[in-house]
Amino acid sequence: MKKNILDIIDRVDSIYENPKCELNFNSNYELLVAVILSAQCTDKRVNIVTKFLFEKYNTPEKMITLPQEKLEAIIRPCGFFHNKASHILECSKDIVEKHNGKVPSDKESLKALSGVGEKTANVVLSMAFNVPAIAVDTHVFRVSNRLGLANSHDVLHTQKDLEKNVPKDKWIKFHYALVLHGRYVCKSQRPLCESCELSSLCKYYKNKNTK
Repeated sequence: MKKNILDIIDRVDSIYENPKCELNFNSNYELLVAVILSAQCTDKRVNIVTKFLFEKYNTPEKMITLPQEKLEAIIRPCGFFHNKASHILECSKDIVEKHNGKVPSDKESLKALSGVGEKTANVVLSMAFNVPAIAVDTHVFRVSNRLGLANSHDVLHTQKDLEKNVPKDKWIKFHYALVLHGRYVCKSQRPLCESCELSSLCKYYKNKNTK
């Protein structure tokens, strides 16, 4: 492994000692629903919506009693509410009927659920079951490619690059550190390069200064 990559990993570890998912949840099922809602929506807004939603509908059995129109009204602030409501209800039905009301703990079964792709499955695996996994959202994609930990134009190959370059026992912690770094420091439009503790190791920063 290249020294620069090792240095980046060590630096990230020292900056973010205990990074965590910023979605609020009290069960594996609540986590799954929150992650589905978080697609193209901020965690802050999802937490506002789920605080109300989970007061009455915090299990798949309770969720499937909701008419889709009512669920859509509740989750409307999260955007794409029609598709998300449909996914949540279909997903909940499958969990009840095929998994005895429990969120499955293997990737294949998770990805078979409605609305669950690679990223959502990896979030649930890592957060709910402590299975090493890297979920590539927009923040992880942006930060990892800017730093030089990945070199790809799509999320799947970025995930593969990270899985190759980051030791497996660091996947969970490192993934959430990159999320936080992208959310608060390495922003999309105006990255805070001058105050970033990773700038001396960052490919994007070096290229920007060279230009």
